[in-house]
Amino acid sequence: MTGTAARYLYLTRHGEASPDETQLTEAGRHQAALLGERLRGVPLAAIHHGPLARAEQTARLAGAQLEGVPRRTSDAAGDYIPYLPAREELPPESADVWTGFLEQFTAEEREQGPGLAAAALAEFTGPVAGDEPRHELVVTHNFLIGWLVRAALEAPKWRWLGINHANAALTVIRYAPGRPPAVLLFNDTGHLPAELRWTGFPPELRV
Repeated sequence: MTGTAARYLYLTRHGEASPDETQLTEAGRHQAALLGERLRGVPLAAIHHGPLARAEQTARLAGAQLEGVPRRTSDAAGDYIPYLPAREELPPESADVWTGFLEQFTAEEREQGPGLAAAALAEFTGPVAGDEPRHELVVTHNFLIGWLVRAALEAPKWRWLGINHANAALTVIRYAPGRPPAVLLFNDTGHLPAELRWTGFPPELRV
């Protein structure tokens, strides 16, 4: 009878992108290569990435450092709003800020997100069938990383808001049979030199 084994989910935000977000900057390409070097010792079974160019390019450059690891495009790893909270769900002191932030997105962007977010939970989380642990990398975007971290911690659904991730930083979540998910690393930039560690972050969030 087939059992279940732990899944180690490695999450990264794409490297720094150009202002029009159609390609990585030189810094973003360097970040992606360094991420791949960081993961050389990990027995990755797959690299999943969103369909947008900045995620695909990051996955390709990181994957070039990881011999034989297949890359797969996944809509569930794309850039979208995973959950649109009602105003009453938000803390009163920050409701105006978050409501204003979410209103800048189109109706289409807000409507398609929940289905993709549910697909991401189904595709990328939880233990795996079999007896061997599985290690997977997902190259994605800030919002989805926030959504998966908040899900691992069983935080309220709106709490994906405010979880920020630097470009090419690394977050790792372990899903073991019979145990709650464990966030082993969050926003780890140890593989990046100081000048590349905080791209994608506003100055007030850099430490």
